[in-house]
Parts: sequence; structure tokens; C-alpha cells
Amino acid sequence: MKEYKYTINGNEYKVTIGEIEGNIANVEVNGTAYKVEMEKKIEEPKPVARPVARPAASAPARPAAASTGKSSVKSPLPGVILDIKVNVGDTVKRGQTILILEAMKMENNINADKDGKITAINVKQGDSVLEGTDLVVIE
Repeated sequence: MKEYKYTINGNEYKVTIGEIEGNIANVEVNGTAYKVEMEKKIEEPKPVARPVARPAASAPARPAAASTGKSSVKSPLPGVILDIKVNVGDTVKRGQTILILEAMKMENNINADKDGKITAINVKQGDSVLEGTDLVVIE
């Protein structure tokens, strides 16, 4: 039990709060018992766990390709071709930037996945591409 003393408009009140069952409190004011209905407590929504978004990698690591045969460099994500740094017939080294792809308002360097010669460029500056689109063929 909790006891309180209140002064309201110059009058003193001795208030004792007894048991509380649900939203009904047994209250005694200056010796007179009352059953007081309280407002139901408004429950705040519990925070919901949400998955954390992870930033996409600019280009996934790829295993070294065999030095013979053709392979195409694919777009790692959807975007727009901003610049093409090579021409058909150019010799490139693995890891060399061959074009720049804008995706999610970021410029991403797209690199050669192996040493070789550029045999085809399948896109042009300004093209919109989807994830997995063949961009350049290296032989």
C-alpha cells in the first residue's frame, strides 16, 4: 500500500492506494473506500527487428579464368554505362579497368577478369544494362 497526502484548494486529503486488479484500484481517501477505474495503459509498439541492408560490392571476386578461350565480362549490377576505357583489339591485363558503370548513383570500375585481347564490346556509352549482361568479350 502506498500513502500520499494531497492539498487541493486548501483541503488536505490522505490517500491510500491498495490493491490494483486489472484497471481497478482500491483507493481510500480520508478513511472512505473507493474503487477507482483507471485508464488502460497505452502500450507502446515494440521495436521490430529488421534485416540490415548490406552495400553491394562493386565487382565480385572471380576465380582466375583459363588463359585460352573467350570469356565475357558481365555487369555485376544494373546500371548505366558512363565510359568505355578500351577499344576492340586492345590488349588488357587482369584487373585493368575496362569501363565505368553507374549504379545506385555510384561510379563502379568494371575490370578485366583475365589477361587477353578485347574481341567485342557489346555496349556503348549511355546504355542501360541489367545485372549479368555481357559487356565486353576478352579472348
